[in-house]
Amino acid sequence: MELKKTNPEIHRDPRPLALLDEVLGGLSRQPKRLPTKLFYDERGSQLFDQITQLPEYYPTRTETGILNEYAGEMADRIGPRCCLVELGSGSSTKTRILLDQLHDVACYVPVDISQEYLETAARALSDDYPDVSVAPLCADFTKSISLPGEADSGDRVAVFFPGSTIGNFLPGEAVQLLRRVRDLIGEEGCLILGADTCQDDALLHHAYNDSAGVTAEFNLNALHVLNRELGADFDPEKFEHRAVFNPGLRRVEMRLISGEDQQIQINGDKISIAEGEPLVTEYSHKFLPADLERMAGEAGLHIDHVWRDEDRIYGVHFLTPMDESKA
Repeated sequence: MELKKTNPEIHRDPRPLALLDEVLGGLSRQPKRLPTKLFYDERGSQLFDQITQLPEYYPTRTETGILNEYAGEMADRIGPRCCLVELGSGSSTKTRILLDQLHDVACYVPVDISQEYLETAARALSDDYPDVSVAPLCADFTKSISLPGEADSGDRVAVFFPGSTIGNFLPGEAVQLLRRVRDLIGEEGCLILGADTCQDDALLHHAYNDSAGVTAEFNLNALHVLNRELGADFDPEKFEHRAVFNPGLRRVEMRLISGEDQQIQINGDKISIAEGEPLVTEYSHKFLPADLERMAGEAGLHIDHVWRDEDRIYGVHFLTPMDESKA
């Protein structure tokens, strides 16, 4: 008898997102900053998927290669009857590689801030994996989240955090996020973490300044989101995308450069931006092994194993809770 699948129910975090306060706080800094989460409305998520297919953008291609080669080993470490939770799930493309190898998955919880994109991806996963309970959660994973009730059906929570998204956070912020993951997985869970270790200036420049201009469009889309969500009056045509590698801090800094002196209004507040002044929209940190070991330890986690590509510019890390006596 053919089972009739229904669309997965979207679970929503009941806590409001204090986006206005976060944006105004960032724009009061020097340099001015915008929260990275602004990228990921439905249009931004579509653009990011395009970026991952660009020939210059090595992180997705490299991480996918690692997953294709070692997902079986990852699944063995995770074990059977897990609840797989993916932070910033997007289209869940890489998740399929892991799901194909996992043993008797209890449920899959994709977590994303874009409800429209989340609904589409969750529906496709539910259709393609009829034996897996898909419980999408629309939430800002940079804050504390509560998993839907379906997560209780598993023997272990395994958090999947690919894409080197951990690199978007300042070091202290990254440790705080990892601590929240530590709380989420409990004593028996695990974290599968993708992290970029590339230090090649030329490779990084081309990856974040692609010749097709897709990354520029993705970056500028954050201003469209601000205009729509907060009633701001940014003119994206007055800004230019620029991404540079800061070797001292080992990070790519993605910026929008103002083409002229201008004044922006957001919810009655006026923000002055000078000609040539950058709005920092994203940091993308590139890690040394010692960086990740330190951050994990501060968060109460231990790196048990790392799978790397042949050129050693990327790693997928398997982390478990640290014994409290050693934390």
